[in-house]
Amino acid sequence: MQEHDNNPIGFDQAHALRRLMRGRQTDEPSPRRTHVIAVVSGKGGVGKTFLACNLAIALAGRGHRTVLFDMDMGLANADIVLGVEPAWTWVDMIRGRRVLEQVVVEGPGGIGFVAGGSGMAELAHLSEFERHRLLEAMRRIESRYEVMVLDCGAGISPNVLGFASAADTVLVVATPEPTSITDAYAMIKAFAGRRDLTGMLPVAQGAVGVIVNNAATRREARDTYERLADVSGRFLHMLLTDFGYVLADEHVPVAVRCQQPVLQSYPRSAASCCLLAIAGRLSREIGGVEDRQGLLSRVMRLFL
Repeated sequence: MQEHDNNPIGFDQAHALRRLMRGRQTDEPSPRRTHVIAVVSGKGGVGKTFLACNLAIALAGRGHRTVLFDMDMGLANADIVLGVEPAWTWVDMIRGRRVLEQVVVEGPGGIGFVAGGSGMAELAHLSEFERHRLLEAMRRIESRYEVMVLDCGAGISPNVLGFASAADTVLVVATPEPTSITDAYAMIKAFAGRRDLTGMLPVAQGAVGVIVNNAATRREARDTYERLADVSGRFLHMLLTDFGYVLADEHVPVAVRCQQPVLQSYPRSAASCCLLAIAGRLSREIGGVEDRQGLLSRVMRLFL
């Protein structure tokens, strides 16, 4: 069968993606550098989404233009914690049913928010056109936001590890419970297993850190971090950063039940003070990594 250059059926979609990458690098001014923060956990129920939502608000309060992505493909619920009711999700965007402007809504504290949705088990199953839409959205987001917070799903699925690998900072959330510590270590071990052939981690050494949630005391939080840091250093040769802790606070479950961020409903609570301290620590990291590729290039690696 004779091929025609103007026949869309014979259009090379992979070539289109490569041309998109080259075009963004040569035809347009370089976008601002988006700092990506992936919030992950070894198991559910440790407060990962609560932390992702409130930290995004806290970072926006420090003057960083911030967008929160709910990347959980099965149990997306950041919209509940934030108390917003978006009509569309990022799945609708990459399926071509909606455009980026319809998917990004304004959340509490002035953050941008993109809701998650079900119906997509693995990013590896995306078509070339769907990947194109995702990459185009990432390019436009990078031109608009300084910080992107990814609320990843719990566990060590390829999706979670893939997006964590595209981040500048990875926050592993754990509680002082022994089962949570064990699961957090499993997550860190899985991430360490993604070293490339040179032995380098997908993110800079020290960019993977721990947040201890629901700690009874500061000492308990420190002990939890030190246990994880010790075993990770000895057995994985991996340096973990202490990004802080959130003390157990009766205001947190009240705020969650009311579908309000604790930072806004109880700004002077112990939990809110801890969250602001973590945001201050993260704020010092933003813009501090100059040698990594832009967001578009890093997400592109998920499909290569």
